[in-house]
This record gives sequence, structure tokens and C-alpha cells, in this order.
Amino acid sequence: MTPTIRDIRGAQFPVDRLGRPLHDLRISVMDRCNFRCPYCMPRERFHEHYQFLRSTERLSFEEIVRLSRLFTALGVRKLRLTGGEPLLRHNLADLVGDLTSLPGVEDIALTTNGVLLAQHAVDLHANGLRRVTVSLDTLDRELFKRMSGGFAALDQVLAGIEAAIEAELTPVKVNAVIERGVNDHTALDLVEHFRGRPVIVRFIEFMDVGNRNAWRPEMVVPSRELVERIDARWPIEPVSRNYRGEVAQRWRFKDGAGEVGFISSVSQPFCGACSRARLSSEGRFYTCLFAAQGLDLRAPLRAGASDAELLQMMRDAWLGRTDRYSELREQLRREEHPVKKIEMYYIGG
Repeated sequence: MTPTIRDIRGAQFPVDRLGRPLHDLRISVMDRCNFRCPYCMPRERFHEHYQFLRSTERLSFEEIVRLSRLFTALGVRKLRLTGGEPLLRHNLADLVGDLTSLPGVEDIALTTNGVLLAQHAVDLHANGLRRVTVSLDTLDRELFKRMSGGFAALDQVLAGIEAAIEAELTPVKVNAVIERGVNDHTALDLVEHFRGRPVIVRFIEFMDVGNRNAWRPEMVVPSRELVERIDARWPIEPVSRNYRGEVAQRWRFKDGAGEVGFISSVSQPFCGACSRARLSSEGRFYTCLFAAQGLDLRAPLRAGASDAELLQMMRDAWLGRTDRYSELREQLRREEHPVKKIEMYYIGG
């Protein structure tokens, strides 16, 4: 008998081997990016001659919509468009409009580096987007340039955030990956800059995603350390999660000036409640951010597979899922032949 779980409406959906339902799907629409952040796409590896996917190798909008509709039959209710940099994908707002019309989809969000956001915020909102997350690791101009791989685009990112606020894509979430000895000394600058505005700054512990970011445990700044530093300056208190499986721990300022969040995949793994899957830009279905392999959906889709056949493949992949990399990180890192993980730019964060 297939393991299932019922939602609040009584519908039954499959759960994986650890009893986790599928609720969130992150869709990478573009493997390219206009930044070269060292922890994601270091310039020395992703140079001007690097071979990214050809346009015909990426899923078309029609294919993304079809697969998304099938994923809703497995329980997906939240979609997030990612990259690479998703705003490099031409006419992305059209895809947003198509996805918002799918029965069962309750929420669509976008993660971007913000450089092109000012140009597209109004159109995205008009097509149904309601939430946006901007990756911004520091407000220090020289450090920003270094952490983005040489791109001095801080003003464009800040303008994108302002445009998102004006377009009512609020609250805007600002994600900052914090690395010890790199940008940890600028973390509170982000809090100070956005406090009191419709922006939630979320600090992410530096993770060993992929194989190319030179991750070391000593580079991680545990969330509890940042909580203490922020609380000492602006008193904060914890807030209950919005839903089971929410990745960010929420804290609010006691003076009413908003919230901050912490994503603590290293120091406080949340694998046990993970309900997220990922669809890469060329159509592979991954059940974990740290996965080594994904299920190819593009090939059968383009070979004429029926919805029922595709759905069965997707269902079987989720039913067989046992991923809990963050809980096993230290054990896996000690193995003689470490697992080769998929790169973050390929499936989004």
C-alpha cells in the first residue's frame, strides 16, 4: 500500500520513506547567472568559455507548466522560480501568469540577485507574483564586488528591492549567506538598513552545496551567534513557524520594527521536516539540495510520455526518497570517496 498523508481538505498525497510529504517545488528556469559568486559559481571555473545549456536543452515554459500541474497532483502547493538568475529568462512574467492559473497552486515566489528586478517588478506582480527573495550578502561596496565575482552592482540590487516594495511584492526577503572571516562583520549593517521597512533579512549558514565552493566547517557562523549579536543591539524574540517544514527560524524585534530570519542547515539541520523538491532547468527532478543524481523528466516528456506515466515516475521517486544529508554531513564528509553533489547554480538554493 502506498504511504500517504491527508491535507486539510482530505485529499491524499504520497510521503517519502521518512514520512515527509511533497509540498514545495523549486523550479530552476535558467542555469546562467550574471554574477560569479565564489560560493556558487566561482569565476575561475565558470569563465567566459564555460558551456551552459543551450536554449533547446532547457525546459520550455509549456513543459514547466505541464510538469508543475503534475506535481500539484502529488501535493505541491508552493512554487519558487530560481536559477542561476531567473530574470535572465526572457518573458519570465508570462510563465508566472501561466503557473498562477494552475489549480492547487497557492503560492508562487521568485529568488533573484536583484540586478534586473527594477525592470521587471511591476510586470511580475501584474502576472500574479506576490513574493520575492533577493540574495544580498553585504552592503559593503568593495566586499559586495568581491563576493559577486567582480560585479559592482550594489546600487542596482538596492534599486530592485525598492522597486519590489513599490510593486507590493512584500514583505521582500533578503537572503544573506554569512561566511566567517569574509562578511560576518557586516551582518548587522543589513539589519540596520532594512529594519522598520517591509523587508525581512534572513541569514543563511554557509553550506557545502556542490563541490566547488571550498567549504570548511570553520567558515560557518552558527545562527545562534548572530541571534546573540542582533539581540544585544536590538532585542528580539522568537516567533512560531508559519507552517510545518518552514526552513527559516523567525525572530521579531520587540520594538515592532519587523522580523529577521535564520536558516541553520549546518548547526540545526531540518531534514526531518523537509518537504521540498527541485526541478532543474533541463528537466531533472531532485529530491534534495545536496543530491548527487536526479530523475530525467525531459526525455520521457519529449518522447511522448502520458501524464499518467510521468506522474508515476515522479511518485515513485518521492516514495523512495531517504535524503537527510545535513543530518549526516559529518559522517559523509569522513568517507574515503565523498559523494559528488549537484551544483547550486544548477538547481537553485
